[in-house]
Amino acid sequence: MKTKIGCVVMAAGGATRFGKNKLLSPLDGVTLAQRAIDAVPMDKLQSAVVVTGYPEIAALAQNRGLAVVVNDRPEDGASRTVRLGVEALEDGCDAILFLVSDQPLLQRQTVAELIDFYHAHPGHIVATAHNGVRGNPCLFPRDYFDALKALTGDTGGSAVIRRHEESLLLMEVSAPQLEDVDTPEALRRLEKHTEAHRE
Repeated sequence: MKTKIGCVVMAAGGATRFGKNKLLSPLDGVTLAQRAIDAVPMDKLQSAVVVTGYPEIAALAQNRGLAVVVNDRPEDGASRTVRLGVEALEDGCDAILFLVSDQPLLQRQTVAELIDFYHAHPGHIVATAHNGVRGNPCLFPRDYFDALKALTGDTGGSAVIRRHEESLLLMEVSAPQLEDVDTPEALRRLEKHTEAHRE
């Protein structure tokens, strides 16, 4: 029987370094939040949820047929988003993929390949990487759900991975797909990258 995989799109962060809600900032006319939602390969998943406290992002998710879990305390940090996502999916899923919303060049095909990579290595934590340096998304089997729910503060799945490095397998992807947008300067850099590829 095929492993049932769920997906949590993490879209609740306050983005303090960016100065405003970066997830509603556009890259090539498409917001970062929309790009993250578009990267979800629904045909490979049992279910998917977007964890957010922003009504605009909730509406984007619902338009794409994704369930919404409201994070009403984003100030509690990434751990609350992780916990809410696990609680929403754990009953119906054997493994959960976590997708951050500030990697606008991440491709849906890459996320689908990571899911296939997990099916080939069940029971392992799997993640994307470039030159052996781990990035996001990451996929965790059920054995780690309790550890994920026990996280506190502004801590995500990396803390669980660091305690279980022996379980981690990496899938190499191109560097631009793993670039995250933390500042307006980083977004401008990616805009130049996409312009160069269009020319």
